[in-house]
Amino acid sequence: MEGMTRAREKRLTAALIGNPNVGKSTVFNALTGLNRHTGNWTGKTVDLAAGTVRGTGGGIELVDLPGCYSLTPTSPEEEAARDLIAKGAADCTVVVCDASCLERNLNIVLQTLRITRRVVVCVNLIDEAAKRGISVDVKRLGALLGVEAVAASAVKKQGLKELVRAIRRAAEVEEAERGRITAAPMWAEAERIAALVVTRDSDARSARFLKLDRLLTGRVTGAAVMLALLALVLFLTMVGANLPSRLLGEAFSALLGSIRLLLQRAGMPALMVSMICDGGLATLMTVVSVMLPPMAIFFPLFTLLEDLGLLPRIAFDLDSGFRRCGGCGKQALTCCMGFGCNAAGVIGCRIIESPRERLIAILTNSLIPCNGRFPTLTALITMFFAAGMGGSGGAVSALIMTGLILLSLAATFLASKLLTITVLKGKPSSFVLELPPFRTPRVGKIIVRSVLDRTLFVLGRAAAAALPAGILIWALANAGETPPLGVGVRLLDPVGAAMGVDGAILMAFILGLPANELVMPLLVMIYSGAGTFSGMSLMRDTLIQNGWSVRTALCVMLLMLFHSPCATTLLTVRRETGSPAWTAAAFLIPSAIGVLLCLAVNGIWTLAGMLY
Repeated sequence: MEGMTRAREKRLTAALIGNPNVGKSTVFNALTGLNRHTGNWTGKTVDLAAGTVRGTGGGIELVDLPGCYSLTPTSPEEEAARDLIAKGAADCTVVVCDASCLERNLNIVLQTLRITRRVVVCVNLIDEAAKRGISVDVKRLGALLGVEAVAASAVKKQGLKELVRAIRRAAEVEEAERGRITAAPMWAEAERIAALVVTRDSDARSARFLKLDRLLTGRVTGAAVMLALLALVLFLTMVGANLPSRLLGEAFSALLGSIRLLLQRAGMPALMVSMICDGGLATLMTVVSVMLPPMAIFFPLFTLLEDLGLLPRIAFDLDSGFRRCGGCGKQALTCCMGFGCNAAGVIGCRIIESPRERLIAILTNSLIPCNGRFPTLTALITMFFAAGMGGSGGAVSALIMTGLILLSLAATFLASKLLTITVLKGKPSSFVLELPPFRTPRVGKIIVRSVLDRTLFVLGRAAAAALPAGILIWALANAGETPPLGVGVRLLDPVGAAMGVDGAILMAFILGLPANELVMPLLVMIYSGAGTFSGMSLMRDTLIQNGWSVRTALCVMLLMLFHSPCATTLLTVRRETGSPAWTAAAFLIPSAIGVLLCLAVNGIWTLAGMLY
């Protein structure tokens, strides 16, 4: 009988709305069971997501709306949220609030109540608020608003059953004529209600958090602390990745020898054996041995900073620089995304309301080194700048990498400024940047997110491109009496010589367009004539035998830092801008910077050699 009753229940649609950083997407994940990644900065969730609430037999469909501060849209996120609620597409709207900053969150609650009375207020993060001496009288809050309010902690799965029951009750409320969307913020009313339901205990913990925030966002101390954190992350990455990379290289070298012997014993033609082993598998193994160890260390550490709430504070410290360059401070957020993937950074530029400023952010995002470039930079620094330094080598490597990242930020500022005073003139707009509370990192989720969502995803993408790219290089190097690869390298040699590199290096960058991770393994293959796999321990010898010096390594690092975006990023730019011309600009801007820097470094180096 109970089953029949449930079967007759109406299928409901509930919409989740709320400010960024209130744990809205965490509520969505907890209710639906979907493993949705949640970031700690504004605009991370851009697209709508839907899922069925567990335990309801498919009775409630939940829609996760983008985070927004108001129903008067100033961004695509706020417009998407406003439209779904205003058009009555949802049977119930759940407004998620952060218990520790209820006053600010109540503005969107009051705006939503002007449109519909089928509302549930979910006061989330109630446990974190309690740790900071903040308590919320949820029953009184509901009485003052005239709708049901539920206390919850989505991370700890608390209050979720009560929330589902409240959703069902709210969906049955008789809806009067839907109200109009008011453009007037309701801060005074929000302040009044919050004063009646929120109790704060003044304690030393809140004072400590305030002091920490002042330290991290201070005009001088903020930059110093963030640089120190960046250097520490890079130090741990470089020191920790050296031994695993070497061991992986040696293991893969032995494995490749066994595979080669097995294929030969199976009677496979020598040419085919060489194509598979010296071409596809050699490139694949080089990519894995060079990329996997640093990514397996860097991504968990980077995710830890995100989980702690430090990334928005980094964006806050960068905000003034972008405003001085005539761009939008939100560009700092898209730069942080670019460290993971430039294509994701380009998509993230949707959070910027101004079309002009959004375009500036898109065109300059590839000046930020993505995860695909870090392993090559790490390897070159280790081989040519920190070799033989013993225990101090890790610190030197971290300082050099920190300097490269600062150089990339300087180039981003400069390119943004040049664009704003030439083809994209205009005044910078204002925006809201919320600093979320400091949170205890969830180690289990950090490991899963960083390993599965980032490390293995990026490695899988690189591996998928490495195998066919290696075979292509092998074919170009072994086709006919005059292999096309050799001809191309010789044609590029004069250009490379002026830049402090050679034709093989330029060819590797050209052929590495599908993925940045391919450049170094392709280069080693070109040098060895599509030859043999060499792990990290032998890679330096291969490069030195082909004329590399510290100057060569420095110029290649500059090219790795500033060169054309990968194919995925270019396709994303084309989709986001809808313009072949702007896509070409996204290709040319970083490439021109890289070429000019290499010409300058090579010229200065040559002049210094002549003088001394």
